[in-house]
Parts: sequence; structure tokens; C-alpha cells
Amino acid sequence: MMYVAYEWVLPSAFILDLLIGDPRALPHPVRWMGKEIDLFERCARKLPFRERILGGLLVLILVGSTWAICTLAVRVAYKIQPLAFQTLHIILIFYSLSVRSLWAEAMKVYTSLKANDIAGAKKDLSMVVGRDVTLLDETNVIRATVETVAENLVDGIVAPLFYAAIGGGPLAMAYKMVNTMDSMIGYRDDKYKKLGWFAARLDDVANFIPARLSVVAIASATFLIRRPVFRTVKTVLRDGHKHLSPNAGIPEAAFAGTLGIRLGGPNFYGGDLVQKPYIGKAMKSIEQDDIIMAVNLMSVSAINWFLCCWGARWILAAC
Repeated sequence: MMYVAYEWVLPSAFILDLLIGDPRALPHPVRWMGKEIDLFERCARKLPFRERILGGLLVLILVGSTWAICTLAVRVAYKIQPLAFQTLHIILIFYSLSVRSLWAEAMKVYTSLKANDIAGAKKDLSMVVGRDVTLLDETNVIRATVETVAENLVDGIVAPLFYAAIGGGPLAMAYKMVNTMDSMIGYRDDKYKKLGWFAARLDDVANFIPARLSVVAIASATFLIRRPVFRTVKTVLRDGHKHLSPNAGIPEAAFAGTLGIRLGGPNFYGGDLVQKPYIGKAMKSIEQDDIIMAVNLMSVSAINWFLCCWGARWILAAC
């Protein structure tokens, strides 16, 4: 029986991500996923089937094959050497995490704003958000940065660790394929509303539990950085459901409550104005240092959630 030593696999992957983040000079599975999704999308559009059916098949094939290939890889590694088996799990989980890269991308925006380079800040922001950034003023650039840090806490940290703790590297990679497909084709515009419907729904399902568990990590981080925990939880309960996504509003509301700012509101996507409700109450005006607060909150929340997953694996191993 193959045993995954989560007791040192999880911390090794987490620390590796903290130390080196996204190694752009090395091959990255998520970039491969993007190319694979693009290739399958172009092939699917040439087939004489309804787009909704093709969208479902596209997701099942890509997610299923990702899990199967990774599972086969770790099994082969186990046959070669048990240490190679554990090491491959570490690498797969490491590639699914985004703590350092999320911190770095948010800090790029902050650095540009501090230098009064609003154009540079918009360019940096455009690399991590799907909304139009051309019409944003400084306040909305800050707001968008805080929102993406909050949302990606779930996509890039809480959910990958959750699935890694359950099923190791292969399940973490399968989740990453679901999340990547949603970010590429899970839109509601004319081009993707049929082809990407299943990817968007599966991403909602995959993130449903992690998004809600993220409140535990964020609330505990709020306590540690000496912010009002009650206001954080109250904001989640009051506004967490207001987002168009069933999951994104949860961490956004938690961040809004902790920072005492208002997030959400109307935004442009693909040239169209999308009316989105506001989340949180403005206890103060939004300022540049809110990005620093958001990054700190994300970092402490990430460590808290890692400790939760690691502790759970220790308990299970002792049973």
C-alpha cells in the first residue's frame, strides 16, 4: 500500500512555495494546462455537437486525464523508489500553491502606486484580474487588488491545501485544472456561456467547502493581527452571499470586514458594465496601505490554514 507521508510532504511543499514561489524559468504544470485547454477548445469548436455537451466533455476529459496522469506518475515513482514517490507529491502540491506569487503580484501594484505610477499599477493589476482596468482610478485599483488577494486566497492556497490533504498531489493538480479551466473559459459572455458552463459550475462545487473554511483561517488571522474579529464574521454573514459567485463573496466579505472597507460594486468586463453589489461597510476611505494589510492578512491566513491541514493529517496518522 502506498503511504503518503503528509506529515512532511505538506510542510515541504508549503515552505518550498514560500521560498521560491512560481519558478518562471522552470516548466510549470499550470502553463501546460493553459495550452492544453486552448488546444482542446479550438478542437471542440470544430466538432458538430452542441456547445454545452462539448463543454461538459471538455471538462471531464481534461480534469480526469490530469488526475489519471498524475496518479500514474506517482505510482511509477513509487515502483522506482518510495522517496521519489513522496518527492513527486511535494512537487505537485508545490506547483498548486500560490502564496509567494500572490504576495509578489499584489506588491507590484503597491510599489507602482507608491511611485505615483498609476499606468504601471494598472498594467500590473491587469496581469491578475479579468476586469477592464483602463477606466479605474487609484481607489478602484486598490479595491481590485484587495479583492483579487481575497479571492485567490481560496483558489491558490486554501483549496489546493484542502485537496492535497485529502488526495495528495494528483487531487491538488486535478483541482488546479478545474480552476484553470474556469479562469479561461468559465465566462458568461456569448463566446463561453455554453462551452464554459460546466467548467464554471464544477469550479463552484470544488470551491464551495474551501471558500467557507477560509473564514476560519481569515478570522484567526484577523485576531492575530489585532483587528476586529466580530466585524469580520458579521460582514461574512451579512454580505458573503451578495457576490455573483457563490464562493468569491465569502473571502471578499471577510477581508472587507477585517480592513473596514467596502469592496465590490460595478465593474467593466469585456467592455460591458457589470452591476455588482457592494460588500462590506466603509469604516474609512480606501488607501494604498490597504494592499499591505490585505497581503499581511492573506499571508497569516495561509499559514493558519496550512497548520490546520497539517494538524489534521497528524491526527489522522495517529488514529
